[in-house]
Amino acid sequence: MNVPLLTQNGEQKGTIELPDAVFGIEPHEHAMYLAVRVYLAHQRQGTHKTKTRQEVSGGGRKPWPQKGRGVARAGSIRSPLWVGGGTVFGPQPHKYTITIPKKLNQLARRSALSCRAREGNVVVVESIQLEQPKTKQAAAVMRALGLEGVKTLMLVDRFDENVLRATRNLPYLDIMLAENVAAYHVLSHRKLLLVPGAIEVLARILTPKSHEPEEVAA
Repeated sequence: MNVPLLTQNGEQKGTIELPDAVFGIEPHEHAMYLAVRVYLAHQRQGTHKTKTRQEVSGGGRKPWPQKGRGVARAGSIRSPLWVGGGTVFGPQPHKYTITIPKKLNQLARRSALSCRAREGNVVVVESIQLEQPKTKQAAAVMRALGLEGVKTLMLVDRFDENVLRATRNLPYLDIMLAENVAAYHVLSHRKLLLVPGAIEVLARILTPKSHEPEEVAA
């Protein structure tokens, strides 16, 4: 699949090929669902907790005698039936870790990238270089690329300090290393902004073994 290769001024410099093994497969919806579910589960801290009747303070003595008052018997003011009492079957700390096979996770990432490529939402820029870490300069580049105000994920092979600092105040743009991208990151953004180095990284880590060229013995 060939897509235009743009300069940071929005001018087309040529075309660049996106590897079909990564950007041209039939998207696997269930794999993407599982990968997103795993990602969101791993964002949960699992530190939620309520106190049981054994943990709330107070209630050490019987509030009134068992008989003679004409009211319901009670053994503690910290009973779950009382205001300020313990909680029955409340949440307790536990992990939300879910695991899926590595190949399934890679399939999900390839499917997400292929979805964005099919939609025509993949933009490839030759490079982005800023003289100063100014948000105004970064916004001008995004405007020239037609991405201003559009939720965009920029994948790079390495971070540039000026670009990183200049774009952190743009609410619609997120930057991350291509090797760390998950299916959730791709699917939660409308556009993908790639540099050639990021495409090479994605091809290296996501291309299935069956698509890799065989080495010719000398």
